[in-house]
Amino acid sequence: MRKPRLTDWLFLALAMVIGVFAVSVALRPTPGSAHSAHQQPVVTADLLPAAHSDGLSEAERGYRFERITTPATRGPEVPVAFRILGPDGRPVTRFLDNQTKQLHFFAVRDDMNVFQHVHPTLDGDIWRTNLALADGGAYRMFAEFVPLDTKDPKHPVVLGVPFTVPGDTTFVPVPAPTGDAVTSTGYRVARADGTTPIPLMRAQVLRFALRAPDGALVTAVDPHLGANGHMTGFHTMLLSATHLHPVQPVGTALVNGELTFHSLFSERGEYRLFLEFSHGGRVHTAAITVAVG
Repeated sequence: MRKPRLTDWLFLALAMVIGVFAVSVALRPTPGSAHSAHQQPVVTADLLPAAHSDGLSEAERGYRFERITTPATRGPEVPVAFRILGPDGRPVTRFLDNQTKQLHFFAVRDDMNVFQHVHPTLDGDIWRTNLALADGGAYRMFAEFVPLDTKDPKHPVVLGVPFTVPGDTTFVPVPAPTGDAVTSTGYRVARADGTTPIPLMRAQVLRFALRAPDGALVTAVDPHLGANGHMTGFHTMLLSATHLHPVQPVGTALVNGELTFHSLFSERGEYRLFLEFSHGGRVHTAAITVAVG
């Protein structure tokens, strides 16, 4: 028997590579079985996230955010003005009411230390509002609305554009997930599941217990935007927006002092959740970091 030559070894290696490739192709799942049962997201039809409805683009579903006046300075009442252009290129001046408002407008700094939620008013075909921006930095603003002809009123269109406020800026690191927070007015908000990560692409109910500054559980809240509360989340790296839907009907008493929200997160990572509720004649805002994935 002759001794194997170098070319023999090369042919053998090539045959092994081809064999491994063939096996991998044979074992590749078909499109209909791309996910196993334990990987398949468990979601309900009314909670499926709308494609690209995260505010990372200034255009979506034929609608476009047109800047008129962009914030460029700090101050207590910095003007903002914009148009929403429809699929036909014309300004849109009427939307479906979404939690009692035609349009919700948010501004968030990239370190999540600045959050604004306001409701622009219409001036001709231009939407106008003011933002309280006490510090500089890189921000993103979001316009959230539900078109009149939508087939999916539970999922608003969210358009987003960046802006920068020049000057010295005091950045604040995003707090790690802790499960609770204290509002500037002294209310304590605690997530029932603490720091437990929220599953990705799986419908969940998030529960948050409210305590007044004196430590007593809050058993009832005042209506706020047609609900017991309002919550929006922002991905701390991507700055994408996620809207959470209130579970309890407005006016319902809070069992164990808890506000509850439907949630469905489509990106892994950490989110900063901003919970707004009304109690004692004023609106309170709590910011809580949660992990998803």
